[in-house]
Amino acid sequence: MLSLTPFASSKVKEIMNLQSPVPAALRVAVVGGGCSGFQYHMAFENNTTEADQIFDFDGLKVAVDQMSSMYLDGVEIDYIETLEGAGFKFNNPNVRSTCGCGSSFSV
Repeated sequence: MLSLTPFASSKVKEIMNLQSPVPAALRVAVVGGGCSGFQYHMAFENNTTEADQIFDFDGLKVAVDQMSSMYLDGVEIDYIETLEGAGFKFNNPNVRSTCGCGSSFSV
């Protein structure tokens, strides 16, 4: 099951509320790409499908398609702030390797 830390959830809500109109959900997906084969993708959207897995994190709706759900099982999304910058971090226990720049992974 996918999870979001409370800080990540509040950050997503903060960003969503800056959109006009406010999106209905955050879509989290795994797509092909990068030198290791897979990349994470996050986007706001207003339409979900019956095939989507919908998670609710304190009022934040997160949609995951069927293909992505097998790669996101056990993943925790966090939001981190460091001296180098800030952003969402995917902690995936299923990852075997990542590319040198850290933008893609393999399972």
